[in-house]
Amino acid sequence: MAQPLTTSGSIGTRSPSEVLSNASIHSSQTSEPGLFGASLGSSLSGSAVLASLLAQSSRHLFGPTSQPIVPPKQQVVSISALTAKLHYLKPDELALVKKAFQFADSAHLGQYRQSGEPYITHPVAVAELCASWRLDASSIMAALMHDVIEDTGCSQDDLVAQFGPKVAELVEGLTKLDKLEFQSHAEAQAESFRKMFMAMARDVRVILVKLADRTHNMQTLDAVPIEKRRRVASETLEIYAPIAHRLGLNVIYRELQDLSFRYSMPMRFRVIEDAVKRARGNRKEMVEKILQATRMSFAKVGIEVDLQGREKTLFSIYMKMRHKHVSFSQVLDVYAFRVTVHSIDECYRALGVLHALYKPMPGKFKDYISIPKLNGYQSLHTTLVGPSGVPVEFQIRTKDMHAVAEAGVAAHWAYKEGSPEMSEVQNRAHQWLQSLIDIQDSSGDSQEFLEHVKIDLFPDAVYVFTPKGQIRALPRGATALDFAYSVHSDIGNSCVAVKINNMQLPLRSELKNGDIVEVVTSTNNQPNPGWLAFVRTGKARASIRHSLKTKHYGESLQLGERLLANALRQQGVDAGLLSGAIWEKLLHWTGDKTREEACVNIALGRRSHQELAIRLKILLDEEGGDEQMRLGSGDWAVHHEPHSHQKQAILVDGREGMSTSFQSCCHPIPGDAIIGYLGKGEGLQIHVNDCQTALRMLSKDSDKWVEVEWSKDIHREFEVNLAVDTHQGKGVLARVASSITSADCNIMNVSMEDRYKEDAVIIRFTLQVADRLHLSKVMRSLRNNPDVMRVVRTRA
Repeated sequence: MAQPLTTSGSIGTRSPSEVLSNASIHSSQTSEPGLFGASLGSSLSGSAVLASLLAQSSRHLFGPTSQPIVPPKQQVVSISALTAKLHYLKPDELALVKKAFQFADSAHLGQYRQSGEPYITHPVAVAELCASWRLDASSIMAALMHDVIEDTGCSQDDLVAQFGPKVAELVEGLTKLDKLEFQSHAEAQAESFRKMFMAMARDVRVILVKLADRTHNMQTLDAVPIEKRRRVASETLEIYAPIAHRLGLNVIYRELQDLSFRYSMPMRFRVIEDAVKRARGNRKEMVEKILQATRMSFAKVGIEVDLQGREKTLFSIYMKMRHKHVSFSQVLDVYAFRVTVHSIDECYRALGVLHALYKPMPGKFKDYISIPKLNGYQSLHTTLVGPSGVPVEFQIRTKDMHAVAEAGVAAHWAYKEGSPEMSEVQNRAHQWLQSLIDIQDSSGDSQEFLEHVKIDLFPDAVYVFTPKGQIRALPRGATALDFAYSVHSDIGNSCVAVKINNMQLPLRSELKNGDIVEVVTSTNNQPNPGWLAFVRTGKARASIRHSLKTKHYGESLQLGERLLANALRQQGVDAGLLSGAIWEKLLHWTGDKTREEACVNIALGRRSHQELAIRLKILLDEEGGDEQMRLGSGDWAVHHEPHSHQKQAILVDGREGMSTSFQSCCHPIPGDAIIGYLGKGEGLQIHVNDCQTALRMLSKDSDKWVEVEWSKDIHREFEVNLAVDTHQGKGVLARVASSITSADCNIMNVSMEDRYKEDAVIIRFTLQVADRLHLSKVMRSLRNNPDVMRVVRTRA
C-alpha cells in the first residue's frame, strides 16, 4: 500500500500515479516545465523564459515572486478537495477542470506567494470558493487560470486554443492592465477597474471569480508587507465589499468588511474583538432564554421554523459605535436572530407570533419582502424589546430568500433556478450591470467612470413611484432630477420641471419613500452645469457631464490649445510648426487618439500642459531640433502677438461651461486680480488671487496653476456677496434694497442676522454686478444711506 502524502489538499492514501493525476509537487528546486503535459507552446520553455516571468513578479501586490518573504516550502498541491466539491459537474467537465489545473500549474512553475507557498495554491483556493457557489465549469477553469495571462508568458490566444473562447474571455476580463501604459498608479488602477466592470457587465461570472480572488487574498494578507496592508484593505472596503453587497453576496460582503477592518484599523479591531468575546459569556444566558421562549411560541401555533442566533460583524458594531457616538457597552443589539420558514404567508404569521411574545420598538419594522432591496434581498426586519429591556433584532424569511440573502446573484448557480426569488435577484443584478454600460458610454475617462460607479455602490435606497404606479429604487438622498435620469438619459437632459405628489417642486427636491414623481420635459432644454451640484446618482452625473462636454467641446479645445501653446513658448518651441511625426509620438505616450483629444484633456485638467510641453521639447530635441520649429517663424493658437519665451496669460471672457468656471468661494468679478487652477476633470477654475482656498491649493499643486486675466470684451454679470451693517428699525431692509437697485444692481438673495446687544442687524446680500466699478457704485450708494453703518464685500 502506498504511504499517504502530506499535501495542501486532501489526497488520502492512494497510489502515486493516482496522486499525481490530481496534484503537483513543488519545492524550492525548480522542476522541469511541462511536467504534467500542459503544453504552453514554445514560448514557455527554457530557463530564459522562466527568468523573464519572474522579472514581472512585482507587477502587482499579490502576484507571484521567486523570492518570497518566507523561504519557499516543499509542498504537494492537490485539487482533491476541489474535485470533491465539483460533484455536480459532468465527467467531461471535470476532466476539463483538471486540464486547466495542469495548465495553470505548469504556467506558474517556480513562482511562489509571499508566504512561501507555491503560487498555484492561490488559484486552487479561489476555485474552491467558486465551487462552493456551484459555479459552472467555465468559471472554475477561469478561477484556476485567472493569473496566467497577467503573470506568465501565456497569451489569450493560447487559452483560446486550449480551452475555447468563452474561458479565454473570462480570464482576460480578470487580467489587470500593464501599469507601464499609464502615467500614474491611480490612472492604471482606475482603468483596470473600468475593464473589470465592463467585463462584469458582459458576464457576471467575471466579478464572482474576482470576488473569490480578493477574498482569498484578504484571508492571506498577513504575508503582505505591513505598509501595503492598509492600502489593500482600504481598496477592498471601498470597491470590492460594496460590489459584493450590491450583488447580494452577503457572506462575502461581511467577511471582506471584517478583514478590511482588521488590517486597516488593527488596534480598534482587537479592542472590539476582545469586547465581543467578553460579552459572549455575559449575554449567553440571555440569548438562550430568548431562543427557548421563541421556539416555544412557534411550537404553540404549529409553525415549523429554523431559528438561528448570530453575532453582528465587528465592522458593523464599530460603524454603529461611530455613527451613534456610543461605547461598546451601549451597543446592546450585538446579537440578531434569524427565523426561516417555508412560505411568505408563514413569514407574516411568524411576525405576529414574535410581536405577541415581545413588544415591538416603534419605527423599527421594515418589510423587504413587499419591497426588496436593490440587490434582491428579501426579509422582514423587526426589533423587539427583549428580556431586561434589551433590544433584540429578528429577521424572518423563507428558505429561498435565505439562499438569495447569503449568495445573492451566485444563488442562480448554487440553488434551484426555478424560484421567483432567484429570477428577481438576477433581474436586479442585470439592471445594475446595464447601468454600468450607460455610465461608461457617458464617462470621459476611467477615473471619472470609477468615481461615478463608487457613487452607485450605495447601501440604502428610497422607493418612489411613476404616475403609472411602477416602482423605482434610487439611492438615499436622490433628487427628482436623478429620477428623471433613471428613466432615461434623454428624459433627464430635457427635464424642465417635476411634480412630486401632484405638487410642482424644484428639480433639486430630495425624494422620500412613497413619492409619486412626474417629469415635465421640453425638447429645447439642455443640461445645466449647476445640476452637478445636487444630483446623487452616477448615471445622472455621467449623463450631464457627457452632454456638457459635447456642447462645450469647441470651447475646451480652444482653451487647451492656448494652454499648450503658452507652455511651449516657455520651452522656446513654436507649436504650429511641430511635425506630424512628433505629434504621433506624443499621442502614443499620452494614449490620446488625436491632437484635439489631447488639448481637450488639458483644458479639463486631465493632463498637465507643462508636462506635455516638456515632452514635446524632448521629442523635438531627439529628432535634431529643426530650427524651423523654434519660436520666431510662426505661431499657433495666440495670433498677432510678438513672439516671446515669457508666459502669456490666458484671457477669460466671462463665459462658463465645462472648460471654465468661476468659484463660489471667492466670487471673482472683472477687475479683480485672478488666477486659474486646472482641476482634475473640472476644467479651468477661476479664483481671486488672495482667495484662501486658492492659496491652500496652490501650496499643494503649484504646477496646476496658470496665469489668467480678464478679457476687455465681457458681456455678462457676476455674483458677489456683501455684508451690510445697519441700525435696527422699521423699513430698514426696504430702504437698503432701494439703495442697491438705484445703482442698477439686481439682488439674487438676502438674509438677516440680528445683533441685539449692539442694536444692529447684519443684512447679507448676493448681488449681480458687471465689474469692480459697478460694485464700487453700489457700495457708494449704500454708504450714502443713513441706515447703513458699514459695507463689506465677503467671501465664503
